Amino acid sequence: MPIRRFGGHRSLVSQTPKLSYGFAKMNVSRSGYRVFSANSSPACTELAKKITERLGVELGKSVVYQESNSETRVDVKESVRGQDIFIIQTIPRDVNTAIMELLVMAYALKTSCAKNIIGVLPYFPYSKQCKMRKRGSIVCKLLTSMLAKAGLTHIITMDLHQKEIQGFFSFPVDNLRASPFLIQYIQEEIPYYRNAIIVAKSPSAAKRAQSYAERLRLGLAVMHGEANHSESDMADGRHSPPLSRTTTGHTGLELPSSSRHHVPFPGIELPMMMAKEKPPITVVGDVGGRIAIIVDDIIDDVEDFVAAAEILKERGAYKIYIMATHGLLSADAPRLIEESAIDEVVVTNTVPHEVQKLQCPKIKTVDVSMILAEAIRRIHNGESMAYLFRNIAVDD
Repeated sequence: MPIRRFGGHRSLVSQTPKLSYGFAKMNVSRSGYRVFSANSSPACTELAKKITERLGVELGKSVVYQESNSETRVDVKESVRGQDIFIIQTIPRDVNTAIMELLVMAYALKTSCAKNIIGVLPYFPYSKQCKMRKRGSIVCKLLTSMLAKAGLTHIITMDLHQKEIQGFFSFPVDNLRASPFLIQYIQEEIPYYRNAIIVAKSPSAAKRAQSYAERLRLGLAVMHGEANHSESDMADGRHSPPLSRTTTGHTGLELPSSSRHHVPFPGIELPMMMAKEKPPITVVGDVGGRIAIIVDDIIDDVEDFVAAAEILKERGAYKIYIMATHGLLSADAPRLIEESAIDEVVVTNTVPHEVQKLQCPKIKTVDVSMILAEAIRRIHNGESMAYLFRNIAVDD
């Protein structure tokens, strides 16, 4: 024990060891991050593996499975305390199971004291149900509230069906774009693409098609009219008044209470509500002798795309390509594509579709794991995301 002298007196000073309580190690762990996959299906973890390979990290250890009674169970096999956690969730055909897996894992990480929980959903489910339809509901808004309640603090997604969906969230959203990858595919994989013309399948897709056409320095064609009802017909939610129940004045007849709400107030004449009629499909623009490239954000039920391809063939287009970010390709889509006039369907790997590719060799895939990995790295390091949006138009 050392002896110190103070004014001629000697005192004993005990050397008590300094206790760090592992603070240094805690700071180190807080600067790290983990990447997990919330999918129970092995086919859905391919994108997560590609992202972690680009980041140079290992996929987090967790077990996600369905019990015998179809309940979802998640077991996180490593510590996540004080770390940034990224959950990669690709959406298979069983959408509701995938959503429940994400919610349960996010809540498990929240209760395990994760610092930040960032969901990476390349395709955001229920994005088509973002408008009121008659007596329906805006399910997309409900889903965003559930994600926030489960503990998510940030979302990385790609090409939302409507950009206004970002307003449903109570936390930050990074809506990445797949257009640079699809444009690069057009330039490198489509022979003589300079002889191509960008086609909008409907007037609502004209802005996206115009953005592609301007960056590729190509012409633009717009298709108008549809054989079947479109999404816009049902999205307004104001079609409930009956067409034949127009009444003027007071008739003096007492109607049953169950039918009184169908009759206007006495003395008020309501205008006749005319039903909307869809004209036959027409093409605004010259596609004769050109390569027609139809661009959209989602390709799910392909009947509209097949009908559009037939019209373009009749107008003289000698090759037809379809470019879309999310290839859901539900039901008999591969068979319909194979039997149609479509030459090639190009989609990204935001949604797993390996089975559909085996059924239809016309389906091609563009890998977007690079931009998702870079977004994860920048968010964790606190860097600006502006680099990922350079030369990106608002209408992409």
